[in-house]
Amino acid sequence: MAEGVGAQPQFGRPAPPPQTGWERLSELWQRDERQRYPEETVNIIKSAFTGGLVGWLYGGLPAFYQARKAFIERSHGELFQNRADAVQSAHRAGLRSFIRYGWRWSWRVAAFVTVFNTVSTGLSVYRNKTTIGNFASAGALTGALFRMHLGLQGLAGGFVFGTAFGIPAGGLLMLMQNLVGETLQEKRNRERRELYEQKLAEWQSRLSVTEDLVQTESNTQGGPETEIARESRSY
Repeated sequence: MAEGVGAQPQFGRPAPPPQTGWERLSELWQRDERQRYPEETVNIIKSAFTGGLVGWLYGGLPAFYQARKAFIERSHGELFQNRADAVQSAHRAGLRSFIRYGWRWSWRVAAFVTVFNTVSTGLSVYRNKTTIGNFASAGALTGALFRMHLGLQGLAGGFVFGTAFGIPAGGLLMLMQNLVGETLQEKRNRERRELYEQKLAEWQSRLSVTEDLVQTESNTQGGPETEIARESRSY
């Protein structure tokens, strides 16, 4: 009995693809049958990691060279055991600055990219279409969020900067998707439709087999009863 209850949802009619914006949004954080997250969610995670790496290099490399140069300039009067010791000391000074300033830029860029991609992806999924307006809105919201601690002037500046960043960034992403032949939303809708049609065909096939088995079993059980009825009528 327990197995029958647990197996019942597998033989039910497959659910159609999400129709509303909220249903599509909730699907972003759900795994499929193979325990995989949607491609949009994976792209958000990948972009956050890439943004953090780029930010670390952007902030860390200049700080490394500046700290190394500053150490060499102010250490002319210091005594070192040998040239290798002096070089290692300069590299250690540069490495400390690389870690310090690299991390400072890394988490900021990663957070900005994550918020921007999450908002733009959410708007595209909710509206079920990819437009420049989605990226412009995401950039404006992200820029304002990161500058709101500076007051109204900073909020307005972040809004303008985010919008100016979102439009070309969104245009570049849409151009790359168009070169592939379909946008990410079009690809997602096509995959949803194909998966639903496949599940529906499998369900109809199983339903047909089940009906045949029921009919066969019914004929088998009804055979002896029919024979007994015929003999009683003959008497």
